[in-house]
Amino acid sequence: MTRTPLPIDSHIDDLRAALDRHRAAVLTAAPGAGKTTRVPPALVDRGRVLLLQPRRVAARAMARRIAEERGWTIGREIGWHIRFERQFTRDTRLLVVTEGILTAYLQDDPLLSHISTVIVDEFHERSIHADLGLALVKQAWSARADLRVTVMSATLDTQPVAAFFDQCPIISVPGTLHPLTVEYAPGQSVAAAVEEMVPGSRGNVLCFLPGAADIAAAIRNAEALARLHDLELVPLHGSLDAREQDAALRSSDRRRVVVATNVAETSLTVPGVSIVIDSGLHKVARYDDDRAVDSLVSERVTLDSADQRAGRAARLGPGRVRRLWDARDRLRPHREAEIHRIDLSGPVLAILSWGADPYAFEWFDAPSRDRIDASLALLTRLGAVRDGRVVDVGRAMQRLPLPPRLARVLLEARGSFEGAVACAWLSEPTRLDPGAAATSSDVLTVIDRWSRMPPHLKRAADALERVSADLLGSARAGRVSETELRRALLAGFPDRVARRRSADKVTLASGHGAIIGRESGVHDGEFLIALDVTSGTARGAAEAIVRVASRVEQEWLSPTRAETMQAIDPATGSVKARAVDWYEGFVLNERPTAVDEEARVRMLSAAWLKQAPDERSATLLARLAFAGISIDVADLAQHAARGATRLRDIVLDEEQLSWEQRQQLARQAPERLTVPSGRDMTIEYAADGSVSVSVKLQELFGLADTPRLGPARTPITFHLLAPNGRPVQTTRDLKSFWERTYPEVRKELRGRYPKHPWPDDPWQATPTHRTKRR
Repeated sequence: MTRTPLPIDSHIDDLRAALDRHRAAVLTAAPGAGKTTRVPPALVDRGRVLLLQPRRVAARAMARRIAEERGWTIGREIGWHIRFERQFTRDTRLLVVTEGILTAYLQDDPLLSHISTVIVDEFHERSIHADLGLALVKQAWSARADLRVTVMSATLDTQPVAAFFDQCPIISVPGTLHPLTVEYAPGQSVAAAVEEMVPGSRGNVLCFLPGAADIAAAIRNAEALARLHDLELVPLHGSLDAREQDAALRSSDRRRVVVATNVAETSLTVPGVSIVIDSGLHKVARYDDDRAVDSLVSERVTLDSADQRAGRAARLGPGRVRRLWDARDRLRPHREAEIHRIDLSGPVLAILSWGADPYAFEWFDAPSRDRIDASLALLTRLGAVRDGRVVDVGRAMQRLPLPPRLARVLLEARGSFEGAVACAWLSEPTRLDPGAAATSSDVLTVIDRWSRMPPHLKRAADALERVSADLLGSARAGRVSETELRRALLAGFPDRVARRRSADKVTLASGHGAIIGRESGVHDGEFLIALDVTSGTARGAAEAIVRVASRVEQEWLSPTRAETMQAIDPATGSVKARAVDWYEGFVLNERPTAVDEEARVRMLSAAWLKQAPDERSATLLARLAFAGISIDVADLAQHAARGATRLRDIVLDEEQLSWEQRQQLARQAPERLTVPSGRDMTIEYAADGSVSVSVKLQELFGLADTPRLGPARTPITFHLLAPNGRPVQTTRDLKSFWERTYPEVRKELRGRYPKHPWPDDPWQATPTHRTKRR
């Protein structure tokens, strides 16, 4: 086949020279320059070349395109190795792989001993596997003097990559510039745009939509239009099987409208395109901290992505682009790296298995420490890691072509048919129909309908069974029971347990609420696993939607933590203790248990301090304050609580003071005062620092000087009482009272209380609390 000259051809020698000089280079080339098809085969003269492509459909398409140009045979000179599919031999010179495969190669051979050159294509997409693969390749590049690395992209910020490889050379290649007309039609549908743009134009139409469901809807809406203009409507997305994907990339005698996700944005060449219709949306995986899952969400594309999509229309000649958004909209310039927005448990397990510390690892773009912490916590829950080190289960998980959760499921299901089906389907779930029959697990419904599932899922399940057979050998199970499968699902999703709060509502382990979706047939059971959770906003619901669930029996749940909970019983005022077993945020069971003595003392004393003290305690505190004795009330309360079983039993007492404090208190703030009648009267200590005694007037006959107490020598305030106990006078100066006020009081009261003594001279009278006769 005669190769059409492309802009990249004149730069191949520059690239080879840069690799000879520095062993690494960054190549940025405009769309249509031919970097993917021309650079890799030009470097095979130094040994096997590994070409990393971000998508499976692109890997196959590029391999076929290169084989056609070079006259090579697939499986001989050139081949591919993608998830669950391989077409190569030991003699293959150019091997096209997808990102997870490169990581697996590096696990088995950290130096990539049989590879001469690694080419990372479309690095601008910044998938997590590309970032991890580049970082691991850098380690091999640093250790091997003969390994060469090229990083390629059409829209790449080249400086950080060049700096990562010790300031390696940067080669820029312009593309062939054809006129490109860009139009904007905010809110227009794809079908309407096709109807307007097809008449009077030539070439195929490439439409970009965010997901498979959007593509199916657009094709349905355009069917009548397609018949009218004799158009072939062709879907292109990652959920299609390989034959359907490859068919969308072949030339056709009929004019085509290819409706694709962003798989058609970069390396893939959809033949004959002259019109691009861009919705401006794409699906992006983001980790949802609240729900602890990666979710696919529709977002606006970035400016570099929109420009790449537009460039599809002008590769072969003048092109026309219609963007279905407002020209005034401002797009973000570059896409965000996956490493900052998805679950990192897979990459962290890969780094640990490779023998490195994820915290000290030389990432190309390091994630936050919190993200690594969360990944290690999950891997520990899955049993892959213990004390920061990979154990046998983790090493087995790493050898499976699955994310850690699903790898754990397959291992727990012992590589069985049921386990392989579950993992294949959960990797790329096909929506279940609403109103599914009641079941203990929606995965069982999938198994029952397996004959009707898409071919690519069946091939994936078959491949997983084969991989498991190689890994597990005689330990592999042919089939497992329904219970064993449900327990295997729990092993892979231990943190996704939910508790039912009504017929169709659950509480997730994160504490957030969710609704059981119409697709799920799991209608009973207190506990279940939320295997697939979708944001409720997608359906106008306030809570998340659990689309796929599996029932869990409570006895399968081993407590994630146990604690003793103690509280004061409001009815009795005593401390009661309960031993509580938790699974995540759920209480599994609780039972009465012995009260911890120290905790009981702390709780009772703390509760006592929050309330008003009893009369006896209040009196002691007032006396201490009056005497100027500094004490720690909390210590006193704890001391009192040690001998109490109930809150009301806590009373502060002088016995809780030191001997020196008791002596000082007795001197400065005695509890009672002996009056001239011989009786002891209670001394009242007020909050304002005053001190008083209530006593019958006759009991103080002969007492001239008012007693004084405390460090400030505060005079006692006497509340002088009549024989009936009612106050008749208050004084802090007894001498003045006897001389000036007593005659008036005597005159007023002696007629009212004739039986009591009312002497003319109180100075000489005998003090008494009795009547005259007694």
